[in-house]
Amino acid sequence: MKVVDDAHKAEYGIKPDVVAAAPGRFHLIGEHSWFFKDKTLSMAVNLPVYVALSKRTDSSFRFYFKQLDERKRANLNSLKFKKEDRWANAIKAVIYGFTSGGFDLDGGADITVYSDILPSAGFGITTAIKVAAALGIRRLFGLRCDDNAFLQVIERGNRLFLQQQNYNSDIFSAMFSKKDCLIVTDHTKNSYENVPVPFKDKKVLLVDLSVPRVSLWNEESLFEPENALLLGDMRETKSSVFGGWQYISDVTDVNEELSVVSEDTRRKLLCIMREHGDVLEAVKALEKNDFSRFARTVNHSYESLRDYYDLSCPEINWILKRVAEIEPNLESMREPVSCGRITGKGFGRCVYTVLREQDVDKFKEKLVEYEHIFGFHPSCYEVHSADGAHIVEG
Repeated sequence: MKVVDDAHKAEYGIKPDVVAAAPGRFHLIGEHSWFFKDKTLSMAVNLPVYVALSKRTDSSFRFYFKQLDERKRANLNSLKFKKEDRWANAIKAVIYGFTSGGFDLDGGADITVYSDILPSAGFGITTAIKVAAALGIRRLFGLRCDDNAFLQVIERGNRLFLQQQNYNSDIFSAMFSKKDCLIVTDHTKNSYENVPVPFKDKKVLLVDLSVPRVSLWNEESLFEPENALLLGDMRETKSSVFGGWQYISDVTDVNEELSVVSEDTRRKLLCIMREHGDVLEAVKALEKNDFSRFARTVNHSYESLRDYYDLSCPEINWILKRVAEIEPNLESMREPVSCGRITGKGFGRCVYTVLREQDVDKFKEKLVEYEHIFGFHPSCYEVHSADGAHIVEG
């Protein structure tokens, strides 16, 4: 891309040797289920991050984020996490992931990040920076690093350098997604599958509602081994469903199994179980080209997050209720023509909605009303599915 080349040349005085790109993404269903080895349904979208790189003759790394007009630096021999480096820490984590795995980087690099969507938006931009940077570094230094080793590079950077969780659904979405597909991550098998999307007449909108980020409750308090074992005991093998298993559905058996935990934990574990069922149901709807079934599943997932998982707020509830009211007659309630849900790990303040093309302007009118009522300025992006990370130049 010429604008990326120009930004890199203006900063460093030389055209990049390599430009890599990775897509943004959002999770439709199941992003809270990774700890329990369930499944996540995601979509890579056309909100790309570009990372341009050129070799240096010394061991220094210099980082420039065009849209933020920020500059950071590091050295190959003394990589350190610095809180103030924010986005640059993602690239330093990738460099650490390579060097700690025995890969030889024979020098430093000048690196430019180009993204019209900033990491703070929460649409997978930070993961896209990591994946695009890793892809660019692999090409720039001619490293022999297959996909399995590449995934390990990202994981070492996340766990050992950044001291954070490694979310396969985030990484698989950025790396392996295909256009006109949704990607399903199976956390039990550490695998993925692209499922074609047949709904060609629908529009997908991502909205950052700009609600101040708050901690409603500590989600990690649910991630205890005994809770994982409890849910594991309620799995049943079923070859006819996607992934080969589902949770038991008998209400009496479920209540008996969950009677050993507090009421609050019981509700949240029920949400995790419902989420897995919703991923399976969404895949069936995609396979059968049944949008109404898909929409009911997305809406059901949001209701679970709101009512069982305590993960919403009045502002989000208001805008998603407006989605349901776009076509208010009773028949459309049974056979919905639109759907929407909060998206993101933790309280992310972002929502997505899938609408008919003729309803997009109606929804945007509701966003104007939302701003007048609540005082927060939303950012709305019309998106479509995108391919995973790739080399653009070099």
